[in-house]
Amino acid sequence: MYYTKDSIIYHNGTYMHPESAAGNMYSQALHYGNGVFEGIRAYKTKFGTKIFKAREHYERLQYGAEVMGIPFNYSIEELVNITYKLLEKNNLQDAYIRPILTTGANMSLLTSDESFLTIQCWEWGKYMGDKLLKVKTSRFERPNPKSCFVEAKVTGHYTNSILSTNEAKNAGYDEALLLDMNGNVAECSGANVFMEKDGKLYTPKRGHIMAGITRSTIIEICKEEGFSVEETEFTLAELKQADSAFFTGTAAEVVGLASLDAYTFPLSWESSLGYKLMKIYKQEVLCERAKKLSKAG
Repeated sequence: MYYTKDSIIYHNGTYMHPESAAGNMYSQALHYGNGVFEGIRAYKTKFGTKIFKAREHYERLQYGAEVMGIPFNYSIEELVNITYKLLEKNNLQDAYIRPILTTGANMSLLTSDESFLTIQCWEWGKYMGDKLLKVKTSRFERPNPKSCFVEAKVTGHYTNSILSTNEAKNAGYDEALLLDMNGNVAECSGANVFMEKDGKLYTPKRGHIMAGITRSTIIEICKEEGFSVEETEFTLAELKQADSAFFTGTAAEVVGLASLDAYTFPLSWESSLGYKLMKIYKQEVLCERAKKLSKAG
């Protein structure tokens, strides 16, 4: 589903078919999960193909490489240009883009002094679909921020997401919600969470979460549209008293929640702020949004 006989990827300076790419069986990324990646989307707009917040995504890739000690041998401008060229070679406009920076052969626990860049792209619908989600609170927690850099998209970190997703899916749910080490709501297995209560939005503050680029975009839109939004800690019990809730992420975009464990969110999705933001976000990424002056302080 990710590539065809005509697909092209960028791999270590060369555009090639995915099956022509080779990896090292002694890579630290394979053995220890020491690699960093990004998830980016491109959209077909009236102005042509537009990669949404390409610079911000590649800056985060660079941040992840820096904190993990992985050599980063490209400028942000180079990466953006390579990605547009890759989309053109694949004849794609609406696409999901996956850059990944892997590490060289090194069986020690000191970061390898080699790195290899691969960028892939393919057509991919909304990761969590369009229907409202039935969500389960996971028994797995988000990693302690003192144990790693939680805002770096390190490949090895996502075993936490796999565990929580497997648990939720095997129990008959659509997605998992994870708490942090203090029992506060953190995020979904692969997206950030917002809740609506009495006409105001709340989202977990930075510290224990992967503070997503879609999350920051939604916060920016709220301020521009005059929607009240607060970054703060809140408990699972407080989330289960919310009127509505939704997830945000590059792959998921904006998707509403139907229920959390045995709790059903009472406000209809079409009447919620999340639904309005889903529509505005789509206008934003398609370059169709007429922005308002900020109404919030």
